[in-house]
Amino acid sequence: MSDQPDRIPGFPPKMTLCVGAVVLHDDRVLFVRQTYGDSLTNTWTLPWGFAHDGDDCSQPAPPHEAALRETLEESGITAEVEGLLGIQNHTSRAGEPRLYLLFLCRHASGEPTPDGHETDKAAYLSLADLDALDERVDPFCDWLARRVLRGEHHLIPPEAANPYRPHTAFF
Repeated sequence: MSDQPDRIPGFPPKMTLCVGAVVLHDDRVLFVRQTYGDSLTNTWTLPWGFAHDGDDCSQPAPPHEAALRETLEESGITAEVEGLLGIQNHTSRAGEPRLYLLFLCRHASGEPTPDGHETDKAAYLSLADLDALDERVDPFCDWLARRVLRGEHHLIPPEAANPYRPHTAFF
């Protein structure tokens, strides 16, 4: 193997980083209804997106910041990160690897308001609301929201006193 890995074709390996937020407000979780994508149109999901730096899609953003940005963009809700809920390996429809980082957040301010571009509805839903909903809900988002609402989750909180501060760590 070469001592110069940057000259190896396809190195470093690439994986798309996606983020999602489970935003709690009382006993309800924030959902948005998507307006695009073959498999997501008219589907209720958690706020999610790619970990990029706002308008500059070529630059990555810290995942927890990207999750908050996506939440604000898609729902009009300002949230605060409580901690990391988990990681989900996945692939795109083309089979390209994706890694989802999912954060538990608390409502800070705002009223659920769709952006009118990516989302056409936004609402906080309780377990009873999810049971009564007669529209399509993404199965993974439904499963995760129900786990959180039932208290069946673990949380890794942010650790400010880490050796790489001011970069955020979750331990």
